[in-house]
Amino acid sequence: MSQRSLSLRLAVCSALFAFAAAASAQTAPAASPTSASAVTQAALPAQLQDFTTYVDNTLKTFKVPGVAVAIVKDGKVVMEQGFGVREIGKPTKVDANTLFAIASNTKAFTAASLQMLADEGKLDMDARVIDYLPWFRMSNSYVTHEMRVRDLLAHRSGLSLGAGDLLYWPPTSYTTKDVVERLAKVPIKNSFRGHYAYDNILFAVATLVIEKVSGESYADFVRDHIFKPVGMDESLIDCTYLKPGMDVATGHAPYNFKDIKPVPPMAWLNDPGAGGIYASVHDLAKWMNVQLAGGKLPDGKQLFSEKSHHEMWSMLTPIPIHKPSIPELAPLTPEYYGYGEGWFLSTYQGQKLVWHTGGWPGFVSRVTMVPKLHLGVVVLTNQQSGAAFNAITYRVLDAYMNPGKKTDWVAVYDKAVKQFNANADTSWAKHEAARDKHSKPSLPLAQYAGTYRDPWYGDIVITDQNGKLRMRFSKTKQLIGTMTPWQHDTFIVRWDDRSLDADAFVNFALDDDGHVREMRIKPVSPRTDFSFDFQDLRPVPVKVNADAKGG
Repeated sequence: MSQRSLSLRLAVCSALFAFAAAASAQTAPAASPTSASAVTQAALPAQLQDFTTYVDNTLKTFKVPGVAVAIVKDGKVVMEQGFGVREIGKPTKVDANTLFAIASNTKAFTAASLQMLADEGKLDMDARVIDYLPWFRMSNSYVTHEMRVRDLLAHRSGLSLGAGDLLYWPPTSYTTKDVVERLAKVPIKNSFRGHYAYDNILFAVATLVIEKVSGESYADFVRDHIFKPVGMDESLIDCTYLKPGMDVATGHAPYNFKDIKPVPPMAWLNDPGAGGIYASVHDLAKWMNVQLAGGKLPDGKQLFSEKSHHEMWSMLTPIPIHKPSIPELAPLTPEYYGYGEGWFLSTYQGQKLVWHTGGWPGFVSRVTMVPKLHLGVVVLTNQQSGAAFNAITYRVLDAYMNPGKKTDWVAVYDKAVKQFNANADTSWAKHEAARDKHSKPSLPLAQYAGTYRDPWYGDIVITDQNGKLRMRFSKTKQLIGTMTPWQHDTFIVRWDDRSLDADAFVNFALDDDGHVREMRIKPVSPRTDFSFDFQDLRPVPVKVNADAKGG
């Protein structure tokens, strides 16, 4: 699914699909469930009568502090319930109204916003992006000219997996317009409309198109034109709207891939259309019912037209179907797999699924709908375990679609997680075996120091501090760390923030006179989130390219 590695966060969507390698396991005690729903267990299918026990086992197995689940069927809410705690070590329970970061599940709201503007005749989904943003540029003139509004939502631009994510992940000081302007330098590595590669940056472009056409900020548009009509009274555009005392979950991450600890909330102010929303399962149950009703609101009015609904749920970009990571995942292999407008499209048990996942520092989630059954399930978690949300989702789907067979998806995903972690450990062992431990850097450490400039990111600064090299990404506060020699002219940078799990190899190439010519960076571990797209950077010393525009 992913061209490089499994993602636990922003594009967790494709990498954590059921038949791919599962997300890594983490550590934290689970708590007893608490219900915030008036719906009784009697309303559930027989296979879900032990659902509380099943979810509790899921939390313990995958070390997730808390989770919230909602199920809708035939336009009604069957269940909305919280399990576990909002923050590890604290007693406050998760309930149906607890807010979680839903990350890339935001993309469906961005797609709906564009389609609603199209319904009003304010834009054409097949018009060129430059018709609305004349200054918009990709790094290829043909792609710039031919990029349509619909293309922004379909992951078929020719960009590589997660391209440009470092412009806003971890948070940077760039504005949304800065991000989109810098897209002109982000390399295109695949054919336009000929290759699936998940991205977030084109949703920043979509954000600006919405703002330009509507005359409103993205936050105001979504709040006034989607949240309010749907009745999503608890949902917020990003964490800057959170206030003390709110019913909100704390995200948790594995520090150094093991120890579960809380992480601070992250606001994505420069690409909100890709993943900014906070929501509860109570609100998302309403959202799923509107989606399953073809855009129709409870009062009978259309939020978006049936035509727009059909377009959002129609495949634009096929996605290759790969062999499952373990045999037990084979039953989840779909008949087809692809992406529409803000939604993944596939099959399960012969039925079409419309779904998406989301990942964020400390949070992962999944929204899944079965249109012909008028069935929907949403799972929100406050820990980075896609295995947990998949195990819960497929238990619910089986209860309605395959009631004669009760698969222990927790055990299946636990096995897949362990295999993935073993493969990651093997990858590191290979690096260790290939290392020339007796080699030394070609230059004194101080000669690697300096400012390095990448065409699309900007400046990366390396300083010599008392004989130790320190790396700092100039626009990203969290990307600062210490570089230690690995072998020859390759170093490893270990970031001070150990929740990032994104340590990287830093390789220097020298010119004929022994001066640094360029620098290359790539993640050390296959477990690193692909939004750390270090490999797309091409930094050179500023003195070599003194006329380049700074960052």
